[in-house]
Amino acid sequence: MLKNLLKGAALFCLFQAAWFACVLGAAHDRAGLGILAVAAAVLVTWCLSDRPGLEIVLTVLAVLLGLAWDTLMLRAGWVHYASPGPLSLWAPAWILALWALFATLLRGPLSWLQGRPLLAAVLGAVGGPLSYLAAVRLGAGSFPDPTQALLILAAGWAVMTPVMTETASAAERLRKARPPQASPAGARGRETGRRLKG
Repeated sequence: MLKNLLKGAALFCLFQAAWFACVLGAAHDRAGLGILAVAAAVLVTWCLSDRPGLEIVLTVLAVLLGLAWDTLMLRAGWVHYASPGPLSLWAPAWILALWALFATLLRGPLSWLQGRPLLAAVLGAVGGPLSYLAAVRLGAGSFPDPTQALLILAAGWAVMTPVMTETASAAERLRKARPPQASPAGARGRETGRRLKG
């Protein structure tokens, strides 16, 4: 129990350090450095995970969701991002890196939200807008209409947070329900045993 708590705390600290590096990098036109910091944090999380394949799947899903959401935010004029990159009508790469970073929390520090979609929605409605607001205050973007943007972010994250936590939960249940596959050597051994008995 203590080991899991310490691991969760360490992963959260790693998340926070990478988040600040990415946001400050974007704010100072050094988005590439921030993306590298996030990539390192994500790789560390994968290496420490008992199911790195599942972590990768959740990361891909989170990035795709972030691409859709933040591109919508950008094109609707609700937010302007610093360091937009060459594709100015799409969510910038550093924002997508933050979505990959968010995915590292789903089976770690945020795993307690699995099976609690209402609580995840409340946490998302509060935490999502606060994260964007912090990034804006650090110079990584701006809100043309702050009140409107924060309300839209609250509504969006109230939906997206439980979607991601319940996706992680469903993946965990599927893994536990799947019967273990016998190795070829074990199967051959059982077959040999049946022949000897026969």
